[in-house]
Amino acid sequence: MGVVRQLRQISADEEGVDIAFRADVHAGLSQKQKAIPARWFYDATGSALFEDITTLPEYYPTRSETLLLRRHAGEMAAAIGAGRAVVELGSGSSTKTPLLLEAIDPAAYVPVDISGDFLRESADALAARFPGLPIYPVEADFTQKVALPREICALPKLGFFPGSTIGNMVAHTAVDLLRNWRSALGDGSLMLIGVDRIKDIGVLELAYDDPAGVTAAFNLNLLERINRELGGTIPIANFLHRAVWNDVHARIEMHLLAACDLEFQVDGRRYTMAKGETIHSENSHKYGPRDANLLLRAGGWTPVATWDDVDPAFALILAEATEFRSAP
Repeated sequence: MGVVRQLRQISADEEGVDIAFRADVHAGLSQKQKAIPARWFYDATGSALFEDITTLPEYYPTRSETLLLRRHAGEMAAAIGAGRAVVELGSGSSTKTPLLLEAIDPAAYVPVDISGDFLRESADALAARFPGLPIYPVEADFTQKVALPREICALPKLGFFPGSTIGNMVAHTAVDLLRNWRSALGDGSLMLIGVDRIKDIGVLELAYDDPAGVTAAFNLNLLERINRELGGTIPIANFLHRAVWNDVHARIEMHLLAACDLEFQVDGRRYTMAKGETIHSENSHKYGPRDANLLLRAGGWTPVATWDDVDPAFALILAEATEFRSAP
C-alpha cells in the first residue's frame, strides 16, 4: 500500500520560513543566557549530520537501543500485540523502525517529523520495505499538538519515541509532551520510549563531542541555518562547540561558545556576544530507573515493562495510557 498521503502541519511565512523558528531564534538570542530549542537542529543538513552521529563509535545510544530491539523483539511483540497504528515521534530516517514493524505486525505507520524532506525520503524507503503497510507521514513539530490522520482514529495506537529524545526536554516540557500524546493517542494506547541512563561522565562527554568533529558540525549547523533562512550575519568561524556534564540537572549540555567579542544581525536586528558567552543549544538528560518511571507517570503513562540489559546502559520502556481516576 505504501505512502498513502502526507499531512503538513507547519506554518510558514511569505518567505517560506517556519514562523516558530523565526520567533524562537529572536526570543532565544534576546535572553541573558542565549538559548535556541534543539528541535531547530533538524533541517535537511542537520538531519543528515545527526544520522552520521548515530554511526560514530563514541555515540552509544543508537547502538544500545538497536541491540535492545533486536534482543527483545519477541517480548515486545507479545506485550504490544498486533494490529496497532504505530505513531513515531521525531522519526528522522526511521532506521530502528523496521525492527519494531517486523516484530509487531502493525495496521498502519505514522511518522511525525519536523524535517519534511527527510520525512519523505524515510517514508518512501519504508514503503518499499513494507509494501502492504499504509504509511501516513505527518510533517509537524511533535512537541506541539499534532492532528493524527483520520484513517487511524479508530485503531489502537502505539506511540514510538526512540533515541532518548525525551532527554532533550526539561522536566516540565517533557511532562507536557507526554500528556499531549496521552491525549492524542487515546485510551488503551501504549508508548514505547527510549531513555538514556546515567553513566560514566567520560563516556557521556565523548558521545557528544566526538574526535571526528561530527557533533560539532551538527551544532554549528544551527548557526548556518539562521544565516541561511533568516538573513543572519553570524560569524560562524568565531564559535566553538562545547559539550559539558551538568551534574545538578543530570544532563549533558551542548553550547555554542563565542571565541571573541561578537556583533551580528539576524533579520536586521543587532545582537552582541562577549568572549566566552554561549548559546545553549541542547540538553540531553539522563535518567535512573525511578526517575524515568516517575516522569512517565506524571505524563499520564504507567510503565508496564522495561528492557535495559545492554552496555552502555540504555532503556526501552513500554507504558500504557493511565486510566483517568477522580480520586487517588
